[in-house]
Amino acid sequence: MSVNMKNLISMMGILLFVIGLCALPSLVTAVIYREVAAAISFVVLIALCLLIGLAIMKLFPPARIRVRARDGFLIVALCWLIASFISALPMVITGAIPRFVDAFFEMCSGYSTTGASILSDIEALPKSILFWRSFSHWLGGMGIIVFATAIIPSIGVEGMMIASRETPGPTLDKMTPHFSDTSRRLYLLYIIFTVVLAILLMFGGMSLYDALIHSFGTVGTGGFSNYNNSVAHFASPYIYWVLTIFMILCGTNFNLFFVMIRRPRRAFQDEEYRAYMGIIIAFTVMIAIDLLAAGGYHDPFRSLTDSAFQVASVITTTGFATTNFDVWPTFAKMLLFLLMMLGASSSSTGGGPKIVRILVSIKLIRRGISLKIHPRQVTTLKLNRGQITQEIATNIANFMFLYFATIFVGSLLIAVNGFDLVTTVSAVVTCVGNVGPGFNLVGPTMNFSQFSDFSKIVLSFLMIAGRLELFTVFMLFSPYYWNSNKA
Repeated sequence: MSVNMKNLISMMGILLFVIGLCALPSLVTAVIYREVAAAISFVVLIALCLLIGLAIMKLFPPARIRVRARDGFLIVALCWLIASFISALPMVITGAIPRFVDAFFEMCSGYSTTGASILSDIEALPKSILFWRSFSHWLGGMGIIVFATAIIPSIGVEGMMIASRETPGPTLDKMTPHFSDTSRRLYLLYIIFTVVLAILLMFGGMSLYDALIHSFGTVGTGGFSNYNNSVAHFASPYIYWVLTIFMILCGTNFNLFFVMIRRPRRAFQDEEYRAYMGIIIAFTVMIAIDLLAAGGYHDPFRSLTDSAFQVASVITTTGFATTNFDVWPTFAKMLLFLLMMLGASSSSTGGGPKIVRILVSIKLIRRGISLKIHPRQVTTLKLNRGQITQEIATNIANFMFLYFATIFVGSLLIAVNGFDLVTTVSAVVTCVGNVGPGFNLVGPTMNFSQFSDFSKIVLSFLMIAGRLELFTVFMLFSPYYWNSNKA
């Protein structure tokens, strides 16, 4: 065995301790709404996590963790799977989701910020369970281990080795010499976005509870709502536009916000950010025009509102819905499907391949065409005026191949359900890309309850793998990983 088991066990203790602390707000919610069964379930979860977590941390102090690069892959993958597994307990104990496979699917969807659900009547669940379900978005959006490094500084610089495996995007930049300081800064910005959004939503008529639920889903780009018809329940253009703006903000590279404070102009020179905003504007306009031309909409403002909301929701992989876009014209649906395959910016809370990888892939294609025409021409790949090394270009090309290979194999596995092609492929695409709703039987007004247990397990795995950038999980299936001679 090439993995340091002491490091692994120590991180499991930290994870359990953090989950125990994070379940406290849900316990308070259960007490406020006098949900006795839910309160008992959260007491069980908190006691279990804190006692076991503290015992492990006592035996294996976090300050002694020295993480190697290969350790990070297993630690992160197991942390996310165990977090989903143990966080499903309150749902099973209360009977809100009696079958463990369904509860596990729901929490995998929560932590991975996918937003796919097996629930047919969301509003029938206890409020505290729905709070816990949505709070998992908030934890998973920035990263469970990034959160741990923010509140347990003793993990220190080694925490970056682990956290880099779970951070969305090709790179994880350190803004301060110590990664724990960087993670605290990121979470401070994360908290500010959450609080400001909640206040703005309350101005729009939401209760504090509703505002928090939808703030968790927006800032974490997850998309869980506590209403069966999602955000459409509020029928408020003000709320739609506030959520649209914040979805776009949270799909932006978080490092850019710190750059904007010091050098605003440099942030707007970022190629990924310009492409991200350009795609949002272009697709919003095209869909709005298509909706008006098809005759389904007669009010240009409503057409623009629904178009902007769904474009922001899909490209940031949030998954909220203001309308049933599955009945939109084919052209509009194809544009949304394309957005599912793009994703948000790197180092954001959004999922998908990320815009920066799409940009580099396009540059690689252009260079390939140029070299076919001019074989002796020397060309370099550049992004933001900096040269893209061959190693980075190769890594991105490998990721894109693995991404589409995962969709293909996943679709073959899910095809055993016998559903139509659009349902099957879009279910896999939306889970790997952490988007949430797909088309047909998994559209915005439908859910994943009709899939078999086997398919739910496969889709749960794909959600976690997609959130952890694929390689973090798939590397564990390589015999080279477990061969200590290959270290």
